[in-house]
Amino acid sequence: MPYHSRSRLTHGLDGETVLPTFMPVATQAAIKGLTPEQVESLGISLILNNTYHLNLRPGVDVLKVAGGAHLFEGWRHNMLTDSGGFQLVSLSKFTTITEEGAVFSSPFNGESTILTPEESISIQHAIGADIIMQLDDVVPSLLQGPRVEEAMKRSIRWLDRCIQQHESAGRKDAQNLFAIVQGGLDPNLRDKCLDGMLERKDRVSGYAIGGLSGGEEKDVFWKIIKQCADRLPEDRPRYAMGIGFAEDLLVCVALGIDMADCVFPTRTARFGVALTHTGPINLKLGKHAKDFDPIDSTCPCPTCKDGTSRALLHHIVTHETTAAHALTIHNIVFQAQVMGRAREAIIAGTFPDYLLSFFAGYFGDRGYPEWCVAALRSVNVDLLQNSKTPMVPGGGAKWEYSDAA
Repeated sequence: MPYHSRSRLTHGLDGETVLPTFMPVATQAAIKGLTPEQVESLGISLILNNTYHLNLRPGVDVLKVAGGAHLFEGWRHNMLTDSGGFQLVSLSKFTTITEEGAVFSSPFNGESTILTPEESISIQHAIGADIIMQLDDVVPSLLQGPRVEEAMKRSIRWLDRCIQQHESAGRKDAQNLFAIVQGGLDPNLRDKCLDGMLERKDRVSGYAIGGLSGGEEKDVFWKIIKQCADRLPEDRPRYAMGIGFAEDLLVCVALGIDMADCVFPTRTARFGVALTHTGPINLKLGKHAKDFDPIDSTCPCPTCKDGTSRALLHHIVTHETTAAHALTIHNIVFQAQVMGRAREAIIAGTFPDYLLSFFAGYFGDRGYPEWCVAALRSVNVDLLQNSKTPMVPGGGAKWEYSDAA
């Protein structure tokens, strides 16, 4: 099966992170609402910082004086930085793409700046992240036509420039450079990109799968993940970018993915939604007004252990920052538990059993999403075996905006 036990991934002087793992996103050098000490206390050992935003504010000069982002933000563990490539899509109205790089107009003051592959790597050197990403040419995941192939080929060319900049700066042994597989939703383009990326295996430390989680059909999503994971080397970490829903995480791990990141657990906390093993709970709904139970009586997070009730959270959610703080803690611990139990099951040789148990509890009698059933069957795990839970078409309920409790 594609999933396997990978013992530890070492990142320079910042310790070890056991895989598979989920990375909370600290876009502006902080996870919203939490101190570094609080994040550390939750058992998190790898977070993500945003290169584009840290380059704009506070800027490379400040980071250099501070001695890098670890010291700047008080984070004593591992860190991954994206390359700024995602902003080619998210801030496309401010961006022009050329072969040299991406020309941005700052959303803060309108000043133009160019982000080249070399500059992206240099910024990430100043940030000092343990894992750094190549600059890739990113297009919307639903885009079709010649621009997708152009972006894929350019991403390979830009990888060469990133490698050259990284090695010429003497940072190869200090920071781990990851390549990013592009190619949109076209399997042929993905294969061509994989060909190019694998030719450079000896010069990169790991691989990411980019260009997904942008509204594509889930049945297409998992097939692209599997196609890439099947070809990427097992002795290098494999990172699915922008993946955050619990079912997506576990399907990706089953298909061979080691790492994932998303703003989902922290952002949904600010919307008043708590993540649980029986599905997300919308605490804004009136039915929680007189519910004095914690979010999850089995959850070890401080919010649940301290007995913070659903009723209190309902009363203050989206009104008081305390609620967002409490829910962020809970949701990060939930994500860590989902992946931590996957790690334990892989090591114990019981991962298929964990998948069957988790999906049964998470979806209950609401029905397994058809795409999850198909994806897991591709690795010989049948959710419908000995199960009375039906299969439902499509991607399943959009629980993050409703209520599953």
